[in-house]
Amino acid sequence: MQSTRSGYGGPERRRHRMYVTRNTEYHFRDHVCVAVRDRNSGTWLASHLALNRRLSGGVRFHKNGTAIPCLEEPGVGDALFFGSGGRELVTSLLCEIKRPEKTIVVSYPGGSAKLALRPSPS
Repeated sequence: MQSTRSGYGGPERRRHRMYVTRNTEYHFRDHVCVAVRDRNSGTWLASHLALNRRLSGGVRFHKNGTAIPCLEEPGVGDALFFGSGGRELVTSLLCEIKRPEKTIVVSYPGGSAKLALRPSPS
């Protein structure tokens, strides 16, 4: 994936992404969900089914009600799909995708912050 930031045309190096639904934030390092937070209370959810699972892709919903799984990066209006590492999980629709602030990354529960900030092996 190429960066869209001006002045840099190389591969995307940022590793953290936050997918936001109406009620939940899903925090990823690379393609693994490292933390889940309830948006209403701000509470980290320690036992959510998405935790420590790799994102399989997305589910696109069409106007006629058809749901189509896709292996591409999910976008706003799609749902996240986790197909391995446990029972299948489809989230509600995404309303936003963004990068979490560093202050949020370091607050990940259960040691996820140390894992999240560790440099990638080269």
